Amino acid sequence: MSLLQEQDFSSRLNRVGEFEADRVVEVFNRMITQLRNERLHLREQNQLLDLLINATPMGVLTLGNDESITSLNPTALKILNINKPEEATGKKLKELDSILAYELSTLSMNEVRTVRLNDANIYRCSLLSFINRGYKHPFFLIESLTDEVRKAEKKAYEKIIRMIAHEVNNTTAGITSTLDTVEQALGDIEQTEDIRQVMRVCIERCFNMSRFITNFADVVKIPDPQKISVNLNELLLSCKCFMEPHCLNKNIIIHTNLCNILNEMRLDPILFEQVIVNIIKNAAESIEENGKIFITTTQNPVCIEISDTGKGISKETEAKLFSPFFSTKPNGQGIGLIFIREVLFRHECTFSLKTYADGLTKFKIIFKTT
Repeated sequence: MSLLQEQDFSSRLNRVGEFEADRVVEVFNRMITQLRNERLHLREQNQLLDLLINATPMGVLTLGNDESITSLNPTALKILNINKPEEATGKKLKELDSILAYELSTLSMNEVRTVRLNDANIYRCSLLSFINRGYKHPFFLIESLTDEVRKAEKKAYEKIIRMIAHEVNNTTAGITSTLDTVEQALGDIEQTEDIRQVMRVCIERCFNMSRFITNFADVVKIPDPQKISVNLNELLLSCKCFMEPHCLNKNIIIHTNLCNILNEMRLDPILFEQVIVNIIKNAAESIEENGKIFITTTQNPVCIEISDTGKGISKETEAKLFSPFFSTKPNGQGIGLIFIREVLFRHECTFSLKTYADGLTKFKIIFKTT
C-alpha cells in the first residue's frame, strides 16, 4: 500500500512461501511492472513530442480552459515577436500587441484560415484541440507561407510581365513607326493639321504605354544587393534633401530625429535609397497637402521609422498592401510596394506599414542583428 501511495513503481515484492500470499505478490509485481512500463512509455512519448514541438518550423500555441496562453514553442515566439514565454503565458490573445494574435483570437474551432499581415508575411492558422486528463485543450498551429507565396507570386508576375512587355513593345514600336511615317508624309498636304495632331497624340500615347510597361519590367530585373558598410543617418539625410523640394511645394515639412550612435549597416546604398525615396513619396502622396513627415532612427534594434500625417490606411487595405499590382491610387500601378518588399527581403529586414491610434501612418524597417 505504501509503494502504491508513493507511486514507487521500481520496487518488487518477494515471495513468502505461502501459496495465497505468493499469488498476490505475483499479481502485484505484474501490475507494478505494467505501470512502470506505461509510465516510461508515456514519458518517452512526451519527451519526443516536446522535441518535435520545439524543433518544428510551425508555431504551436496552447490555451488553458480560461482561454489564457499556457505555452508557446520557439517558432510561435518568433512569429508573434515575443522575447520570452513569460511575456505571454497567462495572458489572453487579445491582450498581446500583435495583429496575428488578434486574428488567432477570431478563429473558430477546427477552422483553417490564411492571414496576410501588414508586414507582407502570410500565415496559415489552424485552431484544433487535444484531450488531456479527460478535458479538451485548444491549440493553434501557425504555418508561415510567406516564402512559398512570394516565390509563386514572383514567378507568376515575372512571366506575365515579360509576355506583356514583349507584345506591347513590339506592337507600339510598329504603330509609332507607321504613324510617324504617315505624319511626315502628310506634312506637305494642306488642311491635314488636325489629322497630324491626332497622329502625334497617338504616338505620344504609344510612348507612354511603353514607359508604363517598362516600369513593370524593372521590378522583375531588381539586381542582387551589392552590400557595403553604409551610415544610415547620412543615407536618410541625402534622401530627405532629394525629396524636400517636392514636399515643400505641397507645404509638407520633413522632420528628422536620428540616433547619434547608430552603427553602420551593410546594405546596397543604391537600392536602399530607392526604397527610402519611394516611402517618402508615398507618404507625401497620402498627405496631399499641408502635413508632416517624420524620419526616425534607433539603435536597439537598428530601425528606420518613416511616419506621416496623411489620411491613413484602413484595416481592409493593410493586408493587401504588399500584394502584386494592388494600389489605392486611381492611376497607381501597384509596383512601388512590391519593389520595396523585394529589396527589404533581400536585405533580410523585417518591416510593417500601419496606421496607429495616434493617427500617424508608420513604415518601420528593422534590420537583422548578427
